[in-house]
Amino acid sequence: MKSPRPYSPQNGPRAQSLTERRKAATQLDIARAACELFAEHGPDGTTAEDIAHRAGVALRTFYRYFRNKQEAVAPLLAGGGDEWRDLLAEEEPGTPLAEALERAVTRSLTGPVAVSEGLNWTRGLLRASEADPALRAVWYRVNQDSEERLVPVIARLTGPEADPLAVRLLAAAATDAIRVSLEVWSTTEAPPQGPGSPSELALRALRELTRGMAVLGTGDA
Repeated sequence: MKSPRPYSPQNGPRAQSLTERRKAATQLDIARAACELFAEHGPDGTTAEDIAHRAGVALRTFYRYFRNKQEAVAPLLAGGGDEWRDLLAEEEPGTPLAEALERAVTRSLTGPVAVSEGLNWTRGLLRASEADPALRAVWYRVNQDSEERLVPVIARLTGPEADPLAVRLLAAAATDAIRVSLEVWSTTEAPPQGPGSPSELALRALRELTRGMAVLGTGDA
């Protein structure tokens, strides 16, 4: 996945209502507060009360949106997947799928917001998750959700004749390529761009995982 720029209320296939945008903005404020506090004190040294106070919301508001402190970071972790699915959805049906996937991954992982903020948040959270199973579970759930949402995007690009199994496998492979690349990158001191960056690693992983999949030929002359 991934990963990522922070969630933007304007992203997605349909316009959101004012109430939905306000809800998304509040969730993102809480997520940023949680990330800041996790970076400063670690998950064990941070409480839901701390996060609510930093975000400027009541504790009951925190629990209206999140069951626990670890889940509060989900909007930030999910932002990258939202971004790259939107970019992939911009591709025209019939476009060679390998090209479309690589273009969307590169754009999402090298955009100004991803480089300046999103990737740094992700790196910090992945490092913190090594000692926090609950935080790690949130990361895996976010990636699973992203994979499921990716299926109809790929199905649209490949057309009705594509094998549903191949479409599902490709969605899983593409999601895992980004997820694993971000996990590997987070253990290094490599910068967000250039050698060893998430975009470079993700392209390598994507090519390895999808090599030889027949559905990738869709749209080729």
